[in-house]
Parts: sequence; structure tokens; C-alpha cells
Amino acid sequence: MICDLRFVIFQQPPQPIVVDVIKQPPITPEIGMADVVLAAVGLTGVIMLAAALAGLIVGGIFIWRHKRRDLIAPPTDPGHARLRG
Repeated sequence: MICDLRFVIFQQPPQPIVVDVIKQPPITPEIGMADVVLAAVGLTGVIMLAAALAGLIVGGIFIWRHKRRDLIAPPTDPGHARLRG
């Protein structure tokens, strides 16, 4: 028991720990539910616009080809009359 006491008395105090503090990067703003919803609606809107534009282009091509084919083809029935030309 006395030996343990001598060890505690002659023990050196612990050395201090030095920590260098460097400049931290700026804190990023929090992202709330409103930001997430606005981003999702924005992405959905872009996709819907692209789909509508693609649909209009493909539809226009189909109508143009149909009208072109009707103008080139002769009538199949002698009594057939074109209403639009």
C-alpha cells in the first residue's frame, strides 16, 4: 500500500494537449422540405416540357406525312372528290 502511495506522489503531472484550430469552411445552409419540393417540381416541369415538345414534333411529322401522301396518291374511287387540298 505504501509503495502505491509513493508512485502517486512522484508521478509527473500530465503534459497539456495543444490543439491548433484552423479556419473552418463556411456553414452550408440547411435544406428544408420546401427546397426539396421546389427542386422536384422544377425537374418534373422540365421533363414535362420536353415530353410535350417531343409530342408536338412527332405529331407534326405524322400530319405532314399524311397530307403529303394524300396529295401524291390518286383517288381510288372515280367518284371520289377531295374536300381539302
